[in-house]
Amino acid sequence: MSKRKKTKNATASFKQQFEAGVLSILNETPGRAYTIKQIVKKLGLKKQDDIKALTFSVFELEEAGKIKELSNGTYASTQKGKTLTGVVDHVSSRFAYVSVGEDRPDVYIKTRDLGSAVDGDTVKISIFPTRHGEHPEGKVTEIIKRNRTRFVGKLELSKKFAFVVADFRKVHKDFFVALENINGAKSNDKVIVEVLDWGDGESNPEAKVVELLGKAGENEAEIHSIMAEFGLPFKFPPAIEKEARKIDEGITPKEIKKRWDFRLVTTFTIDPEDAKDFDDALSLEILPNGNFRVGVHIADVTHYIQPNSNLEKEAFDRATSVYLVDRTIPMLPERLSNELCSLRPKEDKLTFAAVFELDNHANIVTEWFGRTIIHSDHRFTYEGAQEIIESGKGLFAEELKILNELALNLKKDRFAKGAVNFETTEVKFKLDEKGKPLAVVQKVRKDAHKLIEEFMLLANKRVAMYVYNKKKGPEKNTFVYRIHDYPNPDRVKDFANFAKQFGHRLNVDERSVSRSLNKLMNEIEGKPEQNVLQQLAVRSMAKAKYSTDAKGHFGLAFDHYSHFTSPIRRYPDMMVHRLLQHYLDGGNPVNKAEYEAKCEHASDREKRAADAERASIKYKQVEFMSLMAGDKTYDGLISGVTEWGIYVEIIETKCEGMIRLVDMDDDYYEFDGKNYCIVGRRNKKIYTLGDQVRVRVKKTDVDRRLIDLMFAKK
Repeated sequence: MSKRKKTKNATASFKQQFEAGVLSILNETPGRAYTIKQIVKKLGLKKQDDIKALTFSVFELEEAGKIKELSNGTYASTQKGKTLTGVVDHVSSRFAYVSVGEDRPDVYIKTRDLGSAVDGDTVKISIFPTRHGEHPEGKVTEIIKRNRTRFVGKLELSKKFAFVVADFRKVHKDFFVALENINGAKSNDKVIVEVLDWGDGESNPEAKVVELLGKAGENEAEIHSIMAEFGLPFKFPPAIEKEARKIDEGITPKEIKKRWDFRLVTTFTIDPEDAKDFDDALSLEILPNGNFRVGVHIADVTHYIQPNSNLEKEAFDRATSVYLVDRTIPMLPERLSNELCSLRPKEDKLTFAAVFELDNHANIVTEWFGRTIIHSDHRFTYEGAQEIIESGKGLFAEELKILNELALNLKKDRFAKGAVNFETTEVKFKLDEKGKPLAVVQKVRKDAHKLIEEFMLLANKRVAMYVYNKKKGPEKNTFVYRIHDYPNPDRVKDFANFAKQFGHRLNVDERSVSRSLNKLMNEIEGKPEQNVLQQLAVRSMAKAKYSTDAKGHFGLAFDHYSHFTSPIRRYPDMMVHRLLQHYLDGGNPVNKAEYEAKCEHASDREKRAADAERASIKYKQVEFMSLMAGDKTYDGLISGVTEWGIYVEIIETKCEGMIRLVDMDDDYYEFDGKNYCIVGRRNKKIYTLGDQVRVRVKKTDVDRRLIDLMFAKK
């Protein structure tokens, strides 16, 4: 007898008894499906007659359309639950979070409930009534947009098929590759694969090899893997290079007449030792009244790149130069970035400038914005300029002394007005000719760096203020601002509570938080908790981005701020140059929506660049520490705490690795997210952010850029 006939023979009493129970279970968890056996277990039924009655009720409900049978024999509610749309962040092989907006908590999704969605995909999710801690729990019901269809990884070849293990640690499935689709790749090759079939979530996605990058572990293959992983361009299209080569230098008598001529004024650049493009220069004149005329001259990129040209479109698409550990991926072709636009010494160069008359205290007396022409007298490295500042002797010693004193006054004024002093530690690598890391070196910022920084900040700030205050009728001029919102009050409170554990107090009042943060940064300087508290403070802040809304810059304490000073490497600076000239010429406000879309694109590209740069640094750190594996032990600081392990930053090398909770066998440790710590269930031992520990390297995984650490035995 068919189940349909059996259903019709079910008595009314059976239906009344069990229908409500079945609907209660399925409707309370829309998006989840259960077998009849699981429903029986949830309702606690033991008697065979009751189980048979429940089974009939399930069939009846399915026939009535109140529930539905899925292809795998499970049953689910037809009632639609609350749905949201968001982006997958697949943080662990066991679970993911879906970000559904700044004003909502992320939704917790078990990996089994992701379907075929992977990290970065835009998905529709249904929300369960259950919760995971502070997070609502849900399930992916639809994939709206794939973040990517190509992935980078290492090929593992067997006799009948191959798999590609993705480099990106947030991709937790291997890609199945049929032998006819390996494209000549061999085991241990780094490859790019294109997905052919995403599967149903239970089976592995199928893919084909579309590009070979080289042998895993070799520097070129690994760096190319990072470039491919983040979708970075390997080279400029031939048509772009050809267009760049055709551009003429364009310094004609007619062009010079349009500009303020600074060629006879003392002018120089100060840049890193390995810099190839110099996009800013400073000029200095001592005026008869004792004041100083300081010119901040910036490469006039938009003189050479015309709107709607192929070069313009390429620059917009890239939006920023990317600085990996062993190479630069430029925004502009070399003809522009290193030749025409670069402010090389002893050459006439076209520039866009902000020129200030300053008194002895760096107060602005007058200011001027417009196009200039310069002739740089000298190219300083930061180290060379610093030596002259410290000794008071050398080329342009007097000019450097004056500029440094003015810069110190500008900095003092900034902090008096509430700027926040975030000095995070950065590292660079000494590499051999094959890219192998020989040493990790911490970057040191001295007065020469800060001198340049202060004048760049001044120019960026005053350009933004000029355009903002230059009204065109009742309407404000559309402009590209660099904004940094006030931090989320809850995050600041959490950070203040954590800092309190180290004996530091933070005033969380919005009007006082910046000054209180500066006081804290000064207090912790040189102390063991310095780096951890600095990193946490940065994480508690909002992220800076580009916008047409003049919301101000919290970190710098500026009401208006833009990016004007680096058009060789940032597209927003090109937009600022064009808009500034447009308004200097008396132009009307431009389309705000069009420029806001460009700002969003630039912000996205900036994040991509930062992620790629971090990945390349992490790769070199893992490679460097792989050479250090063994019995050597290191002092480290706990720099992060998660529910699957604790991150430790090694003090000597600034490399970060993880001690996994599963490897901590002296107790069962539980994660306390609110207090940034883990606590032993039996011994009550606590490991918290900032704790100093002794560790050694357990293993390294260059492919996935991971360092596993373990506690060193005392």
